[in-house]
Amino acid sequence: MKPLRRFTHAIALASLLSAASFTVQAEDILINAIASESVVDTKVLAVDVDKRLVTVAGPNDSQVPIQLSEQAKDLHNLKIGDLVNIKVNRSVATVLDTTVGGAPGVSKEAGIIRATKDNPNPGGEAFRQVKVTSKITKIDLKSHEVTLLPPEGQQKVVVVEDPELQKGMGKLKVGQTVDIIYTDVLKITTKHDS
Repeated sequence: MKPLRRFTHAIALASLLSAASFTVQAEDILINAIASESVVDTKVLAVDVDKRLVTVAGPNDSQVPIQLSEQAKDLHNLKIGDLVNIKVNRSVATVLDTTVGGAPGVSKEAGIIRATKDNPNPGGEAFRQVKVTSKITKIDLKSHEVTLLPPEGQQKVVVVEDPELQKGMGKLKVGQTVDIIYTDVLKITTKHDS
C-alpha cells in the first residue's frame, strides 16, 4: 500500500472507528482467519483547538489535515512537534455456527478507550466489529460447493478449494450459518518531542 494511501486510510479509520468484541460460542468453529497491521509514525505540524483541526506530516514533506470529532477530549494537550504513532490492525474471521436455524443478518458493535486523564499525551484506542451472517441453503459435496443466503437476499455459491475444508464438508448441514467477522482496531499514541 502506498504511504499516503496507507496514512490516509489510517486517518479515515480514526474518524470511523469506535470498542467491541463479538464472542465466539462453544458451538462455533473457526474456518479461516487473516490479519494485517499498518503502522504510521508522524509529527504534529499545527493544532487548531477551536476548529478541532490537527495537521500532521505526511509522506514526501506533505501536510495532512485531520478533522477531529468531539470525542477527541485532550486536544488541548497536543503540541506542535509531538510525535504521533498510528497503528491499525484489521482481521477477518470466518466462523461456522454448528447449530441449525440461524438467520442471515448484520450486526455491528463499536467503542472507544481513551488515554487516562493523568496522561498528558492525547491518544486512545478504537474498535469496530461487523458480523455478517449467511445461511447455508445447499451443499454439493461432489463439486465442493456451498450455497449461502447472505443478508442482501441473493444467494451466492462458494467453491471450497482448500482440501482440508473439503474433507469437513460432510459435517455441514443446510440451515447452519456462517459468520464473517470483520474487526478493525485503531490505536493512536502521542509523545511530546523532547
